[in-house]
Amino acid sequence: MSYAASAFLIGRIPLGESPPGIDEAAVPSLLRRAREGIAFVGRHPVLRAGLCCAMTINFFTFVAGSGLMVLFASRVLGLSAGVVGLTLGVGSTGAFLGAILAPRISRRIGVGRSIVVGAVLFPAPIAIAAGAGGPLWARAGALATAEFLSGVGVMLFDVNLNSPQTRVIPDGMRSRVAGAFSTINYGIRPIGAVVGGLLATAFGLRATLLIGAAGGMLSLLWLLASPIPHIHSLAPDHAATPSGDADPDNRPMPC
Repeated sequence: MSYAASAFLIGRIPLGESPPGIDEAAVPSLLRRAREGIAFVGRHPVLRAGLCCAMTINFFTFVAGSGLMVLFASRVLGLSAGVVGLTLGVGSTGAFLGAILAPRISRRIGVGRSIVVGAVLFPAPIAIAAGAGGPLWARAGALATAEFLSGVGVMLFDVNLNSPQTRVIPDGMRSRVAGAFSTINYGIRPIGAVVGGLLATAFGLRATLLIGAAGGMLSLLWLLASPIPHIHSLAPDHAATPSGDADPDNRPMPC
């Protein structure tokens, strides 16, 4: 239903006609545009760090993905299908709350620091689930807490990371950069899922979840070596020169 609503709303956006006199043969090929998008991301310190951080988080959270988490909850924790569904619902509540709170938190502590907090808060709670034990209420509570905190963390990370990325990408490069960014960022997910299955087979579910939590938190290193933590709020766009050419050395300035 949400995709249908999105298609309806996007379809209502008026499209301007293409300027006359465009030579279709002069339009760069798809492969060239893809290369340009990847090159722009690689040169820009904010985009490069953001992509490496998001890619690391995606890889390790899919190592400990929802499939393994459900398997762990049912086989190791001994939770029923209804209880597992309830804990996942709690996680969705955390994501909803995180989306609401993300702008307020960024105004209070800064956009960059909010990204840093989200990069840790998203994968770290997986360790809470991995360490669950004791009576039923404790096992279910640990899983619900982990799902809730991860939901808050992923929204805190995603919402705030998208803001500086949008700021530093020139209009003429948006589709190319978005395509390159998404291909790499989302393309790592199935690889992480396969690695997670292999690790779980070799070392067990609990150990694999701990690996996912620890590896995901390592994404913080990409941010600490970048200008992102120093971004407090978004200043006027200095990401492109007046001619529209990308300047890889420019970045959002902290203010």
